[in-house]
Amino acid sequence: MTALDQITDKYLYFLAFEKGLSGKTIESYSRDLSRYLQFLRQQGVKHISDTDTPVILKHLISLREAGLGSKSCARHLVCLRGFYRFLVQEKVFAYDPARHIDLPKSGLKLPDVLSVAEVDLLLKMPDANKPRGKRNAAMIELLYAAGLRVSELVNLELLDVNLEACFVRVLGKGSKERIIPIGTHARKKIDEYIKNARPLLLKKNMSKHLFVARAGKPLSRQGFWKLLKQYAEKAGIKKKITPHSLRHSFASHLLEGGADLRAVQVMLGHVDISTTQIYTHVAREHLKQMHEKYHPRG
Repeated sequence: MTALDQITDKYLYFLAFEKGLSGKTIESYSRDLSRYLQFLRQQGVKHISDTDTPVILKHLISLREAGLGSKSCARHLVCLRGFYRFLVQEKVFAYDPARHIDLPKSGLKLPDVLSVAEVDLLLKMPDANKPRGKRNAAMIELLYAAGLRVSELVNLELLDVNLEACFVRVLGKGSKERIIPIGTHARKKIDEYIKNARPLLLKKNMSKHLFVARAGKPLSRQGFWKLLKQYAEKAGIKKKITPHSLRHSFASHLLEGGADLRAVQVMLGHVDISTTQIYTHVAREHLKQMHEKYHPRG
């Protein structure tokens, strides 16, 4: 094993056992670093300490020339930024050569963010007179109220929700737990579902899951996605809506309202605040549009 391989293996071990990142994330980082090492070998670089900012930029240019899109190049840079921060921590570098390399803006494009009015309209679509409608209304309300990932939503257990204190306990990426406030609207919808719909959906079955489908099994991610799409069409929303759209809307609406970036980072479960900073761009663009539209001298 070469010195380059050894240092990258040490970094991947650090991500897995100290940062607690998921297996899929580790695999993605491993692929990106392997491609970077291949590039370094082609350049005749034998030790990572021989790299610098121009070498990293040259690698990113080679990726674009190879046909990689902005999003893929941005992901590579995120990987390399984390790698070089680790190398500074390990005293391999006295400074971070990747620190001042900017992410391409087109690589930070987010899915459509719903307006507050569109979210309100979407939340009115489930039929509150039917058990499944009560369940779906509670799920959508909670997804938006807590900014959950769809996998986190469908895997919630009954004991994960504290309606008295208005919070939900979530096991996110890398098995990291976080506690998120849910607000009174979500609390009321969940309470209504638990009392008046969940027993009817369970029939005589038992289940530890909060949101249940047939025979007490949890609703699948695909099943919820399909429901959400149907409600968006029914509401006349033309934007491409996915469960992640509500997570993005949650973050953007909080920041537009003046929420602290680090508080939003904690609620979203982002390890790196640079991931959360993407939403500040979305919020600024929205505010700019509002100013241009409504200010007499916009």
